[in-house]
Amino acid sequence: MFTVGRLFTNCYVVSCEQTGEAIIIDPGFDDKSEAEEIYSFLDANGLTLKFIVNTHGHPDHICGNGIVKQSFNVPILIHESDAYMLRKHNERVSVFFAFKTFSPPADILLCNGDLVKFGRTALKVLHTPGHTRGSISLLGKKEVFVGDTLFAGSIGRTDFPESSPQDMLVSLKKLASLPDYLTVYPGHGPTTTIGEEKRSNPFLRI
Repeated sequence: MFTVGRLFTNCYVVSCEQTGEAIIIDPGFDDKSEAEEIYSFLDANGLTLKFIVNTHGHPDHICGNGIVKQSFNVPILIHESDAYMLRKHNERVSVFFAFKTFSPPADILLCNGDLVKFGRTALKVLHTPGHTRGSISLLGKKEVFVGDTLFAGSIGRTDFPESSPQDMLVSLKKLASLPDYLTVYPGHGPTTTIGEEKRSNPFLRI
């Protein structure tokens, strides 16, 4: 986990131990110096980057897509409902929030139930809208990467134009149904577990 950018976004490098193939989740860096730290990690650990995966299309999670793609020429993956957020007309949103870099268009559109495969491992796509229409979580055997759907003790905002409190409630129920032992890797803030959030997060008492 690397905490990057002006909004302290959690960017993750996830790899297959057997093959060294890896993905980068939410490269929210707006500065090449932060990118270089992650590149050094990839190199030091002998990892081969296969995909860039965005949990949703907000600028603080996608602004480094172009930097990474320029360096590694790997596909950008995002849920089909948030793909429009990577298109050129959405640059005005990034400019409004003073981000310097933008994302190229998506190469692969994800749907609920898809598998993001790298090496001998895979993460399952769970469509968890609410924060955005195309927010996803990525489910592994012992972990789940939840983007801005769930935080330790809180949840993502649902007051944006593309947000939905009703969808968020359904998504939280989906996450609450997962095994308690799963480590939760959120888009911002500390890691937690599904069990801990069910015990202490007022938004998961549903």
